[in-house]
Amino acid sequence: MSQKLTGTTQNLGVMGWPIRHSLSPVLQNAALERAGLDYVYVALPVPPEKLRTAVEGLRAMGFAGWNVTIPHKQAIMPLLDEIDEDARIIGAVNTVVRKDGRLLGYNTDVTGFLMPLQRRHVVLRGKQAALLGAGGAARAVIWGLLREGVSSIAIGVRNPHKAEPLVREFAPYGVLRVYHWEDEAFRAELGETDLLVNTTPLGMTPHTEGMPPVVWQDLKASAFVYDIIYTPAHTRFLREAAVHGHTILNGEEMLVGQGAAAFARWTGQEPDLACMLDALRRELSSRRQP
Repeated sequence: MSQKLTGTTQNLGVMGWPIRHSLSPVLQNAALERAGLDYVYVALPVPPEKLRTAVEGLRAMGFAGWNVTIPHKQAIMPLLDEIDEDARIIGAVNTVVRKDGRLLGYNTDVTGFLMPLQRRHVVLRGKQAALLGAGGAARAVIWGLLREGVSSIAIGVRNPHKAEPLVREFAPYGVLRVYHWEDEAFRAELGETDLLVNTTPLGMTPHTEGMPPVVWQDLKASAFVYDIIYTPAHTRFLREAAVHGHTILNGEEMLVGQGAAAFARWTGQEPDLACMLDALRRELSSRRQP
């Protein structure tokens, strides 16, 4: 980091436990330096039992804001003064902004998910989407798709019974159906799907040969295929999709996009996305070195 730190430097950070693996300091400090802003972004290791103390401490120290990651994204919500609609519906906060002494909670994961689709001019309104997985990562994806006006979302999972509460929760906002991902009915849904998204960790480093069970011949030939995993850059899921002629996208730009949306909320400026993406890729490459 080459930016000069002074007595006027404003503080930002990312709160989690553990936190040493986080890529956010790399992305945010690269963007802050490129923009010439007098901020610094640091990792904030906060064990769950110290969360309330940490939040009040950051408030007292005048932190301009911070990101929130596992395991605090739900637990922090009652400790904040106001929660944005996206965060309320998703049920998780990943960005805190201090404004006039008040702590405001946002969820920028939904923006991060949608941004690379919008940049590629992928139209979602009136289209059919399918998701693989219904865990925590799926919530922002589901809300983003519903907010953009998809006609329906088919969710393929290993255990449909466990996913039913999620479907009921989002049912007021749109049409969702859940299936076992090897069920014939889900395979039929894939034939009408315009966008297929993997929200599971299957295929993530180091278990790179894993993937959800997809019969590619079932999937609509023109379907866009999106995996929110970014390590490796090309999962088995994406490699197979590409072999079958689908346009593919990994999770790198989603990670950058959610960070960029947080940056804009803290600073009032739009960051250099190319700079952030380059910093991410260089850091991931360095971590892969033996």
